[in-house]
Amino acid sequence: MAQARDVLIVTGDGAGSGPVAEALQHGGAFRVTIAAPMGGPGPGLSAMVPTTHVDAVLLHVAHPSAVVPEMLSELGRSGLRAPVIILAEAGSEPDVVLGLDSGASDYMVGPLRPAELKARLRAQIRAHQASEDAVLAIGPYVFRPATRSLAAPAGGRHVRLTYKEAAILKYLYHAAGRPVARQTLLREVWGYSEDTDSETVESTVYRLRRKIEPDSSEARLLVNEAGGYRLRNNLSAWRD
Repeated sequence: MAQARDVLIVTGDGAGSGPVAEALQHGGAFRVTIAAPMGGPGPGLSAMVPTTHVDAVLLHVAHPSAVVPEMLSELGRSGLRAPVIILAEAGSEPDVVLGLDSGASDYMVGPLRPAELKARLRAQIRAHQASEDAVLAIGPYVFRPATRSLAAPAGGRHVRLTYKEAAILKYLYHAAGRPVARQTLLREVWGYSEDTDSETVESTVYRLRRKIEPDSSEARLLVNEAGGYRLRNNLSAWRD
């Protein structure tokens, strides 16, 4: 089963996001947190962003008007970097144009169509994770491939990676829990032919483990798997 993605629903102008959250969480593909920075119930956005990893943001509004640019502006000031989809319960073509021109990645007008919304979220998350602005959740860490950095907010730990270490971690992340052979990493990360000795990969993975594992002799996050490696990207499993 694919890793569940974290969606932050930001509500505005009286929109009720309970049914939307329930629809997204059905099936287990998404984990949902609701914020209401525009005066509604729930914690404010500024209080949530520093501690919450977000794969995508859903702006849920009843009547778009000027509230959408204001909400997008607040998201920008918060420092949060994730694709933003607007879900409006009503709206016209000018509303859609305004939302997209204000920085939204996508725009949907109600009524709610859960399957389509999930598909649009998956598409935006895939595109974002392939971009230079990607922020990925790996075990207890927040991983920024562009800056080759890992941060564990809970423990205040920060790790700097080499280019190859970051490339390996990013490749294993996108494998979504599937094992990746050493020869595949040699080809995709180093550009070497498949008949090259895999000792290069093994030594780099060894150094990477020393940086990210509590005990590098007992790997819990980056594990050996049938001639290669697999990212055991599950926080509860990592703590076991």
